[in-house]
Amino acid sequence: MKSFKLEFPNADGQMLSARLEMPVDKKPKAYALFAHCFTCSKNLMAVTNISRALTSRGIAVLRFDFTGLGDSEGEFADTNFSSNVQDLIVAAEYLKSEYEAPKLIVGHSLGGAAVLIAAHKLPYITAVATVGAPADPPHVKHLFEGALDEIETAGKAKVSLGGRPFTIKKQFIDDLQEYEQSQVIKELDRPLLILHSPQDDTVDIKNAEKIYLAAHHPKSYISLDGADHLLTRKEDASYVGEVIASWATRYLPKPDEDGLTTDHQVVVRNEKERGLLTEILANGHYMIADEPKDVGGTDLAGTPYDLLVASLGACTAMTIRLYANHKGLDLEEVKVHLTREKRHAADAESLDEKSKMEFIDRELELTGNLTEEQRNRIVEIADRCPVHKTLTQGLIVNTKLKQAVS
Repeated sequence: MKSFKLEFPNADGQMLSARLEMPVDKKPKAYALFAHCFTCSKNLMAVTNISRALTSRGIAVLRFDFTGLGDSEGEFADTNFSSNVQDLIVAAEYLKSEYEAPKLIVGHSLGGAAVLIAAHKLPYITAVATVGAPADPPHVKHLFEGALDEIETAGKAKVSLGGRPFTIKKQFIDDLQEYEQSQVIKELDRPLLILHSPQDDTVDIKNAEKIYLAAHHPKSYISLDGADHLLTRKEDASYVGEVIASWATRYLPKPDEDGLTTDHQVVVRNEKERGLLTEILANGHYMIADEPKDVGGTDLAGTPYDLLVASLGACTAMTIRLYANHKGLDLEEVKVHLTREKRHAADAESLDEKSKMEFIDRELELTGNLTEEQRNRIVEIADRCPVHKTLTQGLIVNTKLKQAVS
């Protein structure tokens, strides 16, 4: 994953601080825009973990701080829900002009309510996801219920939110009252995914029900059982990101691998500006290879030798599985541990004493109700793996120039 710090001006010219998370190959299949929760920031661990889960599935994510929060300029006390929606629209337009228009928009808590509004004004958004979102923005008033009288009479009050002091002005409350979202949700006309925890004690689960009932199909609901409102457990946030990524795939453009095609089994491409980072398309399956930083790579993927050793391990595991199934063996799991290194070959008399040979050490970890005889037989079967035979029986590589297509 590659992360970039960015800045762009809001509608009033104040700079908003943002971070763009890119997939490891820096070629996202789509861009997403993330709106964080009320009084939070783009650096909240839940936001980070959800973003990383999305980037691991090839979706780039722009997350930013609303005006007056985190590293963004402006005064939080002068903002309101409407300005949050405007910040979202500005962020989307920035993505569109500098990179690519976002196809997915995700909002957490009040940010979820904001994305439902903003999506109406962003025709290029093809999918919307909310996490722990209130069905109506006025719902957040309960967070500063004890100060409402003071806000009404004095025009503002200091309240504690998440252990931090914030000034809330009457205009903020008045602005919230302007939003009744049921009609907005009904007219969304975009696929909607609603994620909410039944144990959310900040935004009650009934909000998810109200959003779901107001929305038209296609719509989906996922229960985040056991999670809290802020998704403080990493596994909960990662799960949210993985679910959103899987769901959104149906509504995002299909990747064309940028013309990476071949009439062979495998095609590999390396481009000058990417250093040693190399793309691989193997029978339609995309992957990348790289080298460690100390040898000039960027360490974004395994090395070619890692892939070679991994292919032996994968083939070994598959061969053992096929044998165990054929014989009806109680083999629950097979793990193949491999290490490649060069070392002296004492038994190779034709080599001088300084010569070294390539060795791959392979250890099998077998789990299941197997006899000693069955285990020993599986070790023998491992040597029948086709990749093992190819590596040990000799291999000829023919190389020629491919004729350019005119």
